[in-house]
Amino acid sequence: MPNKRHLTLAGLLAAAVGLAATTACSDQPDAEHAPAPAAAVKTAFPGLTPASGEPMLPTLNQQHPAPGTVTTVPGPFDDRFDFDDLTLNRDTVSGSIKVTSDVSAILELQVVAGLYDSNGQLLHTGRFVHHLTEDGHDHGAPEERELFSISIPGQLRGRVVSAAVGVPVLVNE
Repeated sequence: MPNKRHLTLAGLLAAAVGLAATTACSDQPDAEHAPAPAAAVKTAFPGLTPASGEPMLPTLNQQHPAPGTVTTVPGPFDDRFDFDDLTLNRDTVSGSIKVTSDVSAILELQVVAGLYDSNGQLLHTGRFVHHLTEDGHDHGAPEERELFSISIPGQLRGRVVSAAVGVPVLVNE
């Protein structure tokens, strides 16, 4: 009966021969000169324009909220969250978003606010961005509510009398 050492050496030899046989065999005559996989990948598609800039909600341009109000505009993720406590003051538009689709960590969130004058004309858009950071700490159960605040630029303070908010980006686990 062969000893363990002979069996181990025989196994290693068989593995080496098998590896050499599989790497040396190919049905392509110039297999060693094949193009690199990255060179063979097509990354441009006719008629498809790559995204540029930040995601927006086109309906912000169509809103005319009444003075003193903060309204919401439709976005692609409206069935996954609820807005709460929307407020407008001299310096900010603020509120919170409660994720209703499931209770998991919010990985990425963007809230966009349109800021309007007394005639309902869009003066400016502002943005709140939340990125989940991996700081190595366990923070317990995921938070389903995210507070947001969007500053009103100094030159527009006193002119902004209403706002509209929406969510163009929401990614959660």
